[in-house]
Amino acid sequence: MSAYRMSTKTIRALDRGLDVLRIIQESKAVSLNDLHLATRLPKATLLRILKTLVGSELIWQRIADGAYVPSYTFSKRARVFDEETHLAEVAAPILADLCKRVRWPSALLSPRLDHMVTIESNRPMSDFDYIISPNPVGSFNVNMLRSASGRCYLAFCSPKERAAILARLRKSGRPGDALAHNTAKLDKVLADVRARGYGARDRDFGGHYDLPRSQANDGRNSIAVPVYAGDEVVGCINLTWIARVATVPVIIERFLPQLNEAARSISKRMTA
Repeated sequence: MSAYRMSTKTIRALDRGLDVLRIIQESKAVSLNDLHLATRLPKATLLRILKTLVGSELIWQRIADGAYVPSYTFSKRARVFDEETHLAEVAAPILADLCKRVRWPSALLSPRLDHMVTIESNRPMSDFDYIISPNPVGSFNVNMLRSASGRCYLAFCSPKERAAILARLRKSGRPGDALAHNTAKLDKVLADVRARGYGARDRDFGGHYDLPRSQANDGRNSIAVPVYAGDEVVGCINLTWIARVATVPVIIERFLPQLNEAARSISKRMTA
């Protein structure tokens, strides 16, 4: 039997596929070009391998930057847990479907101690992708107190988590975190978010963490709704549009139902 095994030829295509899977697992997220440089395989060959791995649910492709990422199911079997990656994987096809129906870009954001970060986005699919800068996933700190997603998360997270976030923000000397020191005003802002069911940007927030809209204006507006895993808020999905094109009430009337439906779909899949 030993001699037989020694003489058996390996399957070259399988070897290549396993090499690609190993690189993706070790790197957590890689582009097609990264894989090409690492393996020296033609990109056409890599695309066939990647399609097979995606079809087998061993990896998935992130919309925001096209990176290939190990699937949560495979990572779970390998005892590698990353709930945020799982959330992004679950949300990706739902965000893709949302973009087909709404056209304006959306992002999935999760908290990082005292700010929010984008972990997935359908921006590349949107007809209006140019209104959002193509920052790498997780590379841009979104203000927790002034942005739509930050206000949404603060409003719907647990009181204990909210208190911890605000305690950190109160230690900050940044102008963008000043609202943390005005408890009465902030409580009213968050109560209004809970009553409406969605977060909206502060009127003076133009996208810059610290500066007012008069000094830094990205020309956009956003709303955001919470995403749950069971009873716990794990992130928010937003909708962003050109501010001069439509008011918040118009966007709410036209698109809030679709945004809420997407959030519910993500939440349902997170607990499936």
